Amino acid sequence: MDFLFVLLPMIFGGLKYTLLIAVVEIILGFIIGSLSGYALQSKNKVAKTVANIYIWLIRGTPLIVQALYIYYVVPKILHMNLSSNVAGIIVITLNSGAFISEIVRGALQGINYGQVEAGLSLGLTANQTLWHIVVPPAFKAMLPALFNQFIITVKDTALLSVIVVNEITKQIQNYAALSYKTIEAYTTGAIFYLIIISILIQIQKLVEKKMGVKA
Repeated sequence: MDFLFVLLPMIFGGLKYTLLIAVVEIILGFIIGSLSGYALQSKNKVAKTVANIYIWLIRGTPLIVQALYIYYVVPKILHMNLSSNVAGIIVITLNSGAFISEIVRGALQGINYGQVEAGLSLGLTANQTLWHIVVPPAFKAMLPALFNQFIITVKDTALLSVIVVNEITKQIQNYAALSYKTIEAYTTGAIFYLIIISILIQIQKLVEKKMGVKA
């Protein structure tokens, strides 16, 4: 068990990057996803086409391919330097944004249009109707799916090890390569991920219960 004194500090160091990327992603991904989801519902053909192309590109390619492309290819095309952490955040954000857009679209479609008409008939502007009548119930409806997306993102960060992001999986790989204790390293890593994801699932249930949301 002595290996844990070396491995666990490395894993907790990787956890910092994993959670940082996941939190930044869910914020930026929600913004992108909300804009794309709204565009899919709009009558603006240009916005709708752009959103559909974006979703098609992201959902049609594996996350690991997106990571390799953004980290190795995009910097060469644009003649710029891109750190692995920044590339990781961009990859995960764009990926989750595409899936969140479908969550947003589904939530917006679930809103009774009669509520919108009622708001407009009361003298509310289109923006006031959107923020006070449409957004609150839509957000409540999409909350379980958003939390699920966050949990998926935490797991997806493991794929960023291919572009040398020092998240949990990369730290486990580093330890296994140096110590040759592959069984101990990867078993500990699997258990650690299971614990983290289980904690997040329990938090999700508590938040949904408090908000009266049914998954």
